[in-house]
Amino acid sequence: MDAFIAAAEAAAEAAGAAIRPLFRSPLLVEAKGDASPVTAADRDAEQAMRAVLAGRFPDHGIWGEEFGADRAEAEYLWVLDPIDGTRAFVTGRPLFGTLIGLLHRGVPVLGLIDQPGIGERWIGARGRPTTFRSPLGGTPGTRACAGLAAAELSCTSPDMFAPGDRPGFARLRAAARRVTWGGDCYAYGLLALGLVDVVAESTMKPWDWAALVPVVEGAGGRVTDWAGAPLTLESDGRVLAVGDPGLLPEAIALLAG
Repeated sequence: MDAFIAAAEAAAEAAGAAIRPLFRSPLLVEAKGDASPVTAADRDAEQAMRAVLAGRFPDHGIWGEEFGADRAEAEYLWVLDPIDGTRAFVTGRPLFGTLIGLLHRGVPVLGLIDQPGIGERWIGARGRPTTFRSPLGGTPGTRACAGLAAAELSCTSPDMFAPGDRPGFARLRAAARRVTWGGDCYAYGLLALGLVDVVAESTMKPWDWAALVPVVEGAGGRVTDWAGAPLTLESDGRVLAVGDPGLLPEAIALLAG
């Protein structure tokens, strides 16, 4: 695991070196098939990460948002999102992140959330407590929450939900103390610091969640689908994260209706 963590950190450094010079600079933004913005920074960062990881572990697979899968059937599969929160990036907001996940036979065993704009980094590894580095301070560890009525709920955008998912999220939102929008992967990092209690989202791809699972669970939380099952490469894209595992039954019941 130490070698995997070192490789993930080296990949994050390479991605950051590609991303930071382009942040808040004039960029050519193209439209992808799903209409999300993609920039030169996305592509350059993913290529930099791929070079680091392939050099250290040539027998591992790599699956990235921008360039697809290479040896996806490998026992170890790196799952990469060079810029999670590209809309934030292209509008000058520094809460975008680089996500590096490692799956072993489909199970997330390592996750790194890097915020190259503000110098924060979470690392989660199976069997180890989550670590966190930041110039702003903060201690990893989720917090106890008596129930959803006392919970801080977070979600990237109300527009991310498919029509069939909106009623479930509306019930969850009504039960929570408060909802905060925005943040992309940063919300999961805040949950791992005990500042957010619940994140519920849908239409998530593996590169959106693979790195988040070890970070949240290494801090004491849980990440599942909306039915409470572990996330897998066959999951439907609906993700539920809680800081206090005791919140899971109530949240799942509301999402299911």
